[in-house]
Amino acid sequence: MHSLVFLCARRLVSHHTGACRALDLLPTELYSVLFQAAFLDGRTLALRDLVGMWPFPVLSFQQLLGHRGCHHGRHPLLGEKPSKLCVQAVILAVFPDFPARLFTGFLSSPSKRRCRLQVLDMTGLQDDDTDRGPERMSLWSGTVALAKACIEVSKHQSECLKRVSKRHKGLSGASAAPQPIGVEVRADLFVNCTSYGILRDALQTSSAGPLRLRCRDFHAEELSVTSTVSLLESLEPTGVRRVDLRFNNLGLAGLCAVLPHLARFTNLLSLKLPYSNIDVRRLVTGTDAGLRRLAVQLGRLPCLKELNLGSSRLSGKLRQLLGDLQVPLESLELAFCYLLPGDLAFLSQSLHAPALKKLDLSGHNISENLLQPLQHLLEETSASLLHLDLMECQLTDARLEALLPALCRCSHLRCLGLFGNPLSTPGLKTLLGKTVVLPDLRLVIYPYPVDCYSQELPRPPSASGWLFEDVVDEERFAVLSAELCQMLVNSGRANTVWTTSLCRHSTLDYFTL
Repeated sequence: MHSLVFLCARRLVSHHTGACRALDLLPTELYSVLFQAAFLDGRTLALRDLVGMWPFPVLSFQQLLGHRGCHHGRHPLLGEKPSKLCVQAVILAVFPDFPARLFTGFLSSPSKRRCRLQVLDMTGLQDDDTDRGPERMSLWSGTVALAKACIEVSKHQSECLKRVSKRHKGLSGASAAPQPIGVEVRADLFVNCTSYGILRDALQTSSAGPLRLRCRDFHAEELSVTSTVSLLESLEPTGVRRVDLRFNNLGLAGLCAVLPHLARFTNLLSLKLPYSNIDVRRLVTGTDAGLRRLAVQLGRLPCLKELNLGSSRLSGKLRQLLGDLQVPLESLELAFCYLLPGDLAFLSQSLHAPALKKLDLSGHNISENLLQPLQHLLEETSASLLHLDLMECQLTDARLEALLPALCRCSHLRCLGLFGNPLSTPGLKTLLGKTVVLPDLRLVIYPYPVDCYSQELPRPPSASGWLFEDVVDEERFAVLSAELCQMLVNSGRANTVWTTSLCRHSTLDYFTL
């Protein structure tokens, strides 16, 4: 339910002329709720005026639109795709007098109240692929918008300074002109080969421009080694907490060329390198030497807490790769890495096991060879583990039942991902009955049971053989879903979500654990 203050703010921002006149008279404490109301309802003119007169040194999307800042009594606005026009209006309002042709035709309005904004923090914008319409802003389009703004503002500011300098020189004989007050813009950046050029230019321009672009989480897809290094070197190192390089096909040699440039990010907590085209099973000269160089570079990241090496074939090389790390990892994603029993044994004995909060071993065949090492690993991580993914692991009812005693020792587990495994309806009911003892378990992503398929699937299944929703008997599955819900209610666990949807899973992140 909306608060009375929010309802009043909503009414005020809906009348732009009245709101503009009232801003000078309103106490500064109301600016936050006015911003929320304007953002929720897409009032771009009101947003322009609010940001142009912002009475605080910091404007943070996360604080204003996240869980803690919301006054409107609903879900946080950052849990939804932000409006493209609203985000553009905020960017434009930071410097309302630069050429507005970039987005829309806004004109700055006179005010007695001076803007005190020094930091615009736009981090935390969602970027999943669900329910995105043309009016919503993705992380990629937000990055492009910011990059364009940095370049255009810098050009306009240079022209203004030239005019002012000439005017001052003509009046007093001096060439010095007043310097503009800069604004630091903090953002999560997403770049690919299409947007590489404009982001590179923006980063180079913003280092000395009025809009100083600072990156928190850096995401890059489908970039060459040279382009990746160029952007990493252009980032201000302070404040970078995550580097995510995916689908870049860098290979072992490429990663060895890129990773030395990460050492300057002294506060780097998360490194994601999925789909990097590493395969230690290939008999290629220099593989061992490359792995040693890679391990040395990983060891030079003193604050690293999260590592994702998904879809790299690392069979038997985990000790070599992670052995130089001096600080325990808290999140380790090794999906489809073709690990061997010795790799899991190393993890169990390593300094990482007692500290792991998130572990992803999806895509491994949890057969007799891996089952016992996995049991031991779960026992070693039981005191800390919050999130476990074992998707597409060919877990049958019997194998899962053998794993349940170790799994149920993970007393703080919050999320369990088992999608894509050939489990039956009785197997799922056994799983639910056993895991109700886990007090913090809030989300289980389970597979469509094999007995709910309307046609025979190949046995043994392919890697994605149990992912075909279109061959599920909807009536049988609806009966099962109702039975699972009733079991949860009867066990006093109605707040635990059991679902086959991967949408919830895609929003889970190490930094939200």
